[in-house]
Amino acid sequence: MIRDTGRSFDLENFLSMSLVAHLSTVAEDSPRDSPVWFYWREKIIWIIGTASDTFPDRIRKNSKCAIGIVDFNQHTGLFLHAGFRGTATVKPFDEIIANQLLSRYLGTVIEKWDPRFKDLDDSNVLICFTPETVVVRDQSYVLPKSGEKCDCSKE
Repeated sequence: MIRDTGRSFDLENFLSMSLVAHLSTVAEDSPRDSPVWFYWREKIIWIIGTASDTFPDRIRKNSKCAIGIVDFNQHTGLFLHAGFRGTATVKPFDEIIANQLLSRYLGTVIEKWDPRFKDLDDSNVLICFTPETVVVRDQSYVLPKSGEKCDCSKE
């Protein structure tokens, strides 16, 4: 369910960009945040979990998660935010999904990828996040004109 705040934007276009997501999970009573690359396909957010990542274990213990994604440019005032709440499951590694995810950030020529991302194997997992709610908000703002000063005392 997408909650329209009255300041929405094209979510599909937004999620096709190479942005960084923040995956929020819970360890006992303490929240944890992990910056991750993601792949949006058929209303699912896919994330790679490596052997050194701790978030797959947290998800196995508590599947409730949140994901926040922001596109921000201080020079133009662009500020787009999508927030997701839902559940995640840890799935076996799938090379096809992993390569689709990685190619969004590293390009389509695997030979040119940083060696850390080549030849990932079954020691890795995929996180399958299913959103229950999505908040989409355009929080962009107008910058002061050249030579004008911002009056930061106003709230």
